[in-house]
Amino acid sequence: MKKSDKKPASLSALAVEFEREKDGRWIAEIPKLPGVMAYGSTKRDALQRVYAVALRTLADSVEHGALFTPVSRIFGYGVAHR
Repeated sequence: MKKSDKKPASLSALAVEFEREKDGRWIAEIPKLPGVMAYGSTKRDALQRVYAVALRTLADSVEHGALFTPVSRIFGYGVAHR
């Protein structure tokens, strides 16, 4: 893999790292979520796909009882008033 862009994007507190393959495809990875990575034909496509994988991974973790800290930053909560 050839590193070409280390500038992070973010999904709340989750940084995304990008690399470009020799064949031109982009790979996006979220280091704080092991195994969460996705390929795309463009950088934007890779970003959208890795966000989808990250959200699925976080949802699965929450459903199994784990509460990953940044989830509280993604979703706010409050008390409904009558």
